[in-house]
Amino acid sequence: MDNGASSYRRFLADENEGLSELIRDYNDGLVFYINSLVDNFCIAEELTEEVFAELVVNKPRYSGKSSFKTWLYSIARYIAIDYLKSRNRFSDVPVDEMYTLADEVDLERRFLREEQRIQLHRCLGRLTADYRQVLWLSYFEELSNTDIAGIMGKSNRQVENLLYRAKQALKNELGKEGYVYEEL
Repeated sequence: MDNGASSYRRFLADENEGLSELIRDYNDGLVFYINSLVDNFCIAEELTEEVFAELVVNKPRYSGKSSFKTWLYSIARYIAIDYLKSRNRFSDVPVDEMYTLADEVDLERRFLREEQRIQLHRCLGRLTADYRQVLWLSYFEELSNTDIAGIMGKSNRQVENLLYRAKQALKNELGKEGYVYEEL
């Protein structure tokens, strides 16, 4: 798989398989990224559909100045920001209510792991939107600082500082929850 640019070019050339490939390759990552911004999984799924609708309806030009993923996630960020501006509240359903235990095999270990996830998401939820976003893009999406800077509209140095402060803020929040950690 290339980074999506050739699939997008094929879609622009009226080959519908290109759009199908983009959706298959980027849908899940976009949903989780947008969820880190809006803090509502259902809304994140809807906004992800809007990202792909933007590609279909407006067919924005991909210049190749950044990776395709960076460009696509920038579109997603702007759509999420527009959504947040149109709402008074950030969340209808807290992230920690979305988790359920799936089956009863090794229940105690699953329960503890689930509690740690809930605790982590709760702590992430108490961080500022920029902190949540930079941590998500860096650790969950594994993007470089350059790509993150492109998505967030910041310089590399600003991203480095933001990432440092975000890790410190998360470490403080986790400490308040009594979380034992090795190293962030």
